[in-house]
Amino acid sequence: MDVHERLEGTIVGGLCWDELTGKRMKEPQALENFGYKVYSQNDEDGIIQEIFRRIGTETKEFVEFGVDDGLECNSHYLLHCGWHGLWIEGNEASCRRIGNKFRPVIKNGRLKVVHAFITRENIDALIKRHRNSRIPDCPPDLLGVDIDGNDWYVWEAVKSIRPRLVCIEYNGKFPPDCSWKQAYDQRHVWDKTDWQGASLKAMEELGREKGYVLAGTNLTGVNAFFIREDLYSKELFLDLQTAEELYNPYRRNLEFAAPGYNARYCLADQEENKGYRNYFDSRKEFLRAQNRRRVNKVVRTITKLFDA
Repeated sequence: MDVHERLEGTIVGGLCWDELTGKRMKEPQALENFGYKVYSQNDEDGIIQEIFRRIGTETKEFVEFGVDDGLECNSHYLLHCGWHGLWIEGNEASCRRIGNKFRPVIKNGRLKVVHAFITRENIDALIKRHRNSRIPDCPPDLLGVDIDGNDWYVWEAVKSIRPRLVCIEYNGKFPPDCSWKQAYDQRHVWDKTDWQGASLKAMEELGREKGYVLAGTNLTGVNAFFIREDLYSKELFLDLQTAEELYNPYRRNLEFAAPGYNARYCLADQEENKGYRNYFDSRKEFLRAQNRRRVNKVVRTITKLFDA
């Protein structure tokens, strides 16, 4: 069999980076080995749990923005682990869905949700004004940044907190030696193309400026994990700190699935014997929501038929 026959099919990124990932994962400290999905988009849940197992927690507080309806994000599972925090979401309809699907943890104060379109001009003021903190003098343990565009600029603008861990999306299309970021656009909304975010190298350089060390990336090439430099040690993590050493390319067809069925509501802090009343004030409200779901399903079906 010649080389062309062996390489038939789609190659995402470069074989050299696949070999680099495989070599790195032979080391027991490699973060990729610990990835799994509960409510994260990919394997971020497991990596976040492993990082905090190594560096510990102080406040069990998170700040995350760009969460959509919250069911699939990097801090949803943390609510099941006793954490509390703040979500900032720019889509008003998504905020309404969060208000329904996360009603128990919003009601008891463990989750605060703010509707705001995030820019580098407003992000720090939003965090200072709305933090859901129980230890005001301590920073949150986790900052999650996922806004599909101005992520680099927004992280740069966060001055009021220095979390132990920053989980931020990078544009895995760009190779690890390329320092690129999209031009800042205050009104940017992702159009599902490569016009978004910043390369891993650009994120690494920004992290160093802010006092953070790149500790790893996830297998799908979507999220990078930065440890505050006073918490980082070569005993806890691989002795690798650069984009060239820790890069994973964007692997579109590599999917992680959580065991069991998809989520419809946040299951944390449910009260006994209430059932749907955990999320709706009345049966009438519940039936109205069910009817809206059926109507939306029909609309989506018709739209697909016309688009076909």
